[in-house]
Amino acid sequence: MNSSTSITSLFSFTSPAVKRLLGWKQGDEEEKWAEKAVDSLVKKLKKKKGAMEELERALSCPGQPSKCVTIPRSLDGRLQVSHRKGLPHVIYCRVWRWPDLQSHHELKALECCEFPFGSKQKDICVNPYHYRRVDLRPVCYEEPEYWCSIAYYELNNRVGETFHASSRSVLVDLTASASLSNVNRNSTIEHTRRHIGKGLHLYYVGGEVYAECLSDSSIFVQSRNCNFQHGFHTTTVCKIPSGCSLKIFNNQLFAQLLAQSVNHGFEVVYELTKMCTIRMSFVKGWGAEYHRQDVTSTPCWIEVHLHGPLQWLDKVLTQMGSPHNPISSVS
Repeated sequence: MNSSTSITSLFSFTSPAVKRLLGWKQGDEEEKWAEKAVDSLVKKLKKKKGAMEELERALSCPGQPSKCVTIPRSLDGRLQVSHRKGLPHVIYCRVWRWPDLQSHHELKALECCEFPFGSKQKDICVNPYHYRRVDLRPVCYEEPEYWCSIAYYELNNRVGETFHASSRSVLVDLTASASLSNVNRNSTIEHTRRHIGKGLHLYYVGGEVYAECLSDSSIFVQSRNCNFQHGFHTTTVCKIPSGCSLKIFNNQLFAQLLAQSVNHGFEVVYELTKMCTIRMSFVKGWGAEYHRQDVTSTPCWIEVHLHGPLQWLDKVLTQMGSPHNPISSVS
């Protein structure tokens, strides 16, 4: 089949207006998808007097000022084109300006635009020349001086000072510390503490955090990162028997999840802060398999905060500024 036959076949049921607009399409990828996207837009613009003419003016004279070309905002702000959902201004900027555009974080509305996507008005401007592409600079991971902090609890009472770990290998032996006094300590807590023994070994190597049970009794871990890696429910509590170890955090997996999350907005990125906190109980477990439903019902437990991932998230969220502002890429 020659090229002219192919084009005739492609546009055989395409309206003249769609054909004209496709003449300004950039790149040669996904012809059918672009045609459907433009056809969807034409149907909406025909309901507004002068909208089609304004879009054609903007596309034919990109260096000249043009007015907003708007469509109604959907409930979730997205537009479905051929089983794929996307943000309208991203879709049409991809069709007519930047075929390699990945997300709305790469776009910033010009001052002249009265209905930019970020303004949350009932109409969205899809004029591709009312947006400019932002040069995204990656937010890189940096190793902090203290890779984690550890807080010790008995039931719902915090006991002692928070420990900040600079060494990549940390022994958590609660019975050896005289500073961990608690006037509210009951017989159950005392009994549990006597069974902790050598406790727990935490070590951080090659971007991965491991927990090793040195106690004669099991320890119990709730790590969202570990659960995600194994396909478990986010709140699953894993049992580590005596003499066994478990990888409880993987920086590489976290980096992948963060890179994916930046395309879905502030709230999704912020949710990852929960992944940077790991809770571990000694001797007594909790969760769906136990009568203690919450970690604060266990006699002795610790909360570990991973500083590197938390600081990385903080830098990314700071660049966002607010839930509706653009965010840079991560690497």
